[in-house]
Order: sequence, then structure tokens, then C-alpha cells
Amino acid sequence: MDASTSGTQSIQYHNIPDQPVPMPTSPSFNRQTRHCFGDATPGEFPLSANPSIVLHVLTGCNLDPQDLAKLEATCSFFRQPAHFASDHELCLSELAALDMCQKRAIFRPMTLEKREDLKLRCGGSWKLVLRFLLAGETCSRREKSQAIAGPGHSIAVTSKGSVYTFGTNSSGQLGHGTTEEESRPRIIRSLAGIRIIHAAAGAARTMLISDSGQVYAFGKDSFGEVEYGVQGSQQVNTPQIVESLKDVFVVQAAIGNFFTAVLSREGRVYTFSWGNENKLGHQTEPTDLEPRPLLGPLENIPVVQIVAGYCYLLALACQPSGMSVYSVGCGLGGKLGHGTKTDEKQPRLIEQFQTLNLQPMVVAAGAWHAAVVGTDGRVCTWGWGRYGCLGHGNEDCDSVPKVVESLSNVKAVHVATGDYTTFVVSSDGDVYSFGCGESSSLGHNTADADAQGNQHAKILSPKLVTSLKQINERVVQISLTNSIYWNAHTFALTESGKLYAFGAGDKGQLGVELVANQTERPTPERVEIDFSKQNPMMTTTNL
Repeated sequence: MDASTSGTQSIQYHNIPDQPVPMPTSPSFNRQTRHCFGDATPGEFPLSANPSIVLHVLTGCNLDPQDLAKLEATCSFFRQPAHFASDHELCLSELAALDMCQKRAIFRPMTLEKREDLKLRCGGSWKLVLRFLLAGETCSRREKSQAIAGPGHSIAVTSKGSVYTFGTNSSGQLGHGTTEEESRPRIIRSLAGIRIIHAAAGAARTMLISDSGQVYAFGKDSFGEVEYGVQGSQQVNTPQIVESLKDVFVVQAAIGNFFTAVLSREGRVYTFSWGNENKLGHQTEPTDLEPRPLLGPLENIPVVQIVAGYCYLLALACQPSGMSVYSVGCGLGGKLGHGTKTDEKQPRLIEQFQTLNLQPMVVAAGAWHAAVVGTDGRVCTWGWGRYGCLGHGNEDCDSVPKVVESLSNVKAVHVATGDYTTFVVSSDGDVYSFGCGESSSLGHNTADADAQGNQHAKILSPKLVTSLKQINERVVQISLTNSIYWNAHTFALTESGKLYAFGAGDKGQLGVELVANQTERPTPERVEIDFSKQNPMMTTTNL
């Protein structure tokens, strides 16, 4: 259709000469480096004007004390007062350390005065207090699920604080109000509403620690051995508060053969009994139930872990210069680690770790030998090497700590010792064992009869426990019987909270069914315990 005939106005077009279209000139872009603080150059993030954000990041990232110390050493900003309440003089790294300390259950209830005392005891810095608290969590399963393979009886503590016991009960050591043996795990109902964070088992007695620092004890009321004729005048078959420790906030207990030791929240060690001839730095009677502070070098050094073997005690101490181990008691077999077999009446520093350039992280005390895991994953053992329990390929004694060279390709994180038996847990959850395999407690399901027909699987060097490898679970804790009077049994606790048992089960201490005439389990079997179970609240208790 033609535009003129359509009735619409025609559109007039004009020729527009071609001209170059000017392009906008873009300014040159100079990439600038973003600094951490300052206000001279636009685009910089002034951390000095936002210390609360920095503090939140430092605390939220859960930096360890070493990282906080590095920040403070390399950047003056972290050394300056942050001007936060309640202490305006604290710098950001110290405030971050204090905030992380306050996340810890044993630190939160402390008064300001007790906190300052702990700070002074640790070396005058909140970073050192944090280091002390973290070290205590690393070397023990405080406030986490745990299993204890005691002499003839067993204890399981859930992460929620419930307690199960099973096994022999001749002295009421199971805490159920009876002396009847239990072959299946049974919860201690009289502890309803009380959260337990730690447990210890000894010959016919049990000790439990609550999250409020109270100590409950039951079973035999003396600290000697029945075989030596030292028997208490009465039996306690339900958990009772240890009145003599009411003024001490306790976080850990260790039961030896003639004494018991407890560790306070502030890192002080107290012992009961076995003080004749100043054997533990004090003079007492065998039946003395009063706690005595462990005298000597550890009086002013905070301790993060205590472990007891046959008539001796090891203490892992936390000092500003690093971690160290002290030993006291009977030196038979060289188990005190000082190069001799003599007794020590007061705690004495084991100097060999400095020579080895090893920072102890976890310590374990067997009946006659001991072991340590270093922060670098190395394992050291010393003491009486019978059955190869030191892991050095022989049965020789070593009176000073010696690195287990056959574990050089393994980064260890946990170690457990018993009567001539040792277990090592690696960072990837594998388990190695060596020493005496009587009662199938090593988990290898092998035994060689000696001339007398006794079954002893003598493992002289660390051997992977394949039976635990096959469960396809990462193992986080091993516990085994530490007594010369009982056949050994072993527990393996996995990261997901499953418990496996093997070894001697003649008294029901494994917590699993045994077939007719069977007295031990050669391979791990699952123990049916709900480790997520909450301790039920009740209106009344039997305590």
C-alpha cells in the first residue's frame, strides 16, 4: 500500500552524516592492597575501629593459645588494650582466650577470685589458662562418653552424664544397692538428675565425678587389697558423696592399689592413704580417708591428668614452658622413668622427654609399665617389659622413656596400658596392641600355650588389631583392666558412640552374652548401651 493513499502522514527521513561515535574513556584501575587496619587510604578495613568484630572472629574460630600468641607477637594491634568491660586493660588476644575459657564447663562456675587464682597459677595469662583447660580435655574424656574396664567390673558414662555398671559386685561396687553380679549394663538410678563427667574403677570400688565437682564413691571403703588382708569395716553399695572432698572441686580420680588420687579444677593433686614412710609425700595410716595434698614440686604447678598404676602415680603437668610428666611412689621395674628402680617419696620430673624433644600430651600407667603420647604423635614406653608390653621387640626393662620405633609411621593420639599390655590409637582411628594377650585381651584372637599349658599370646611389637579395623568405625578410646589380680578385658569406644568389648568375661564384666562354658570373648562384640541417653530427672534420689 502506498503511503499517500493510506491517509497517513508520510515520515520524512534525513541523511545523517557518518560520524565516529566517541567511546567513553575508562579511568585506569589500580588494584590496591587491603590492609588489616588503618584509616589513611580509602578501602581499608579499620580493625582498630571494630574490635568487637575481631573479638567475635577470634573466639568463633576457636583459635588455640599458640595461634593467639602468634597474633599478639606479630601485630601490635592485638597487644593494645581493647577497652572492653569488665577488664578494659586486656588486649584482644587475651579477651578471646578468656571468652573461650568461659565455654568450658569446669570454668563457668568459678568465681572471679578463683579465676584470677587459676590465672596466676597457670602463669598470669588467659592464654595459658586456656592451654591448661584444653590440655585437660585432650588427655581425658571429661564430659564425653567413656568406658572403664575395671578389675572384674565395668563402668560406662554417656555424654549426657548417665552411668551404667556391670560385672562382679561382691562389695557393692556397681552402686545398685545390692551385691549381686550383673552381666548386662544397668543404669545407676540413684544418680538421677546428677551429671557424671568422669569415672574411675579400682579393686572392688568405684568413684564418680559430677559436673559440679562432687565425688561419689561406693564399694570397698578401704584402699588396700583383699589379698593383703586390708579390708574395710563396711561396704557401700550405693553412691555416697565423699564428705572430705566437699570443699574441693574435683575433675578427675585415679585409683591405685593402696591409694586413691584426685585432681582439682585448679590442677592440684590430693591423695588418700598409703602414706606410711612418706610414700606419697605424707604420713598417714592405711585406712585414712582424709585427702592430703601431694607435696613437693607439684604444689605450685598445675596438673591436667593423673594416672595410677601398681603403687605409683604419674602426673601430666602444664607449665608455661611446656608439658611435663612427674612420677612418685614405687619404682620397681623402672616404671617411674628416672633411670633407676628406687622409690620416690615426692613427685619427680621425668627428664628424658626433654632429651627426646617430646612434648607429652597423654600419659598412661600400667601395673608395671607406663606410656606417653607426644603432641607430634610419637609413643614412648618404659618400665618392666615382660611379654613385650613396651613394644620394642623384646622383653627388656627400660627405666627411662624410649620411643617405640616400630610406630614411627603412625601418628598416635591415645594410649592405654594394663597388666603387661599396651594399646595405641592412631589419628585415623586404627588400634595397635602389644604385650600379654592372656584372656584374648589384645584382640588378635591368637594364643600360644607355654610349657605349663597357659595361654599367653606374646606380642613383642605393635600389631594392628584387625578385628577392630573390620567394624569400620573410628576408635577414639581404649580401656583395659589395670590389675595384677584379675584377668583382663578391653573396651573400644568409637566416634559414633558404639562400645565393643573383648577379653575375660567370667564375671559379666564384658556386658555381653557368653555361650555355655565360655569365659572370654576373643573378638570384639557390641555392648548394647545408649551413649546418648540423658540421666533422667527424678524428684527424689537415694543419695
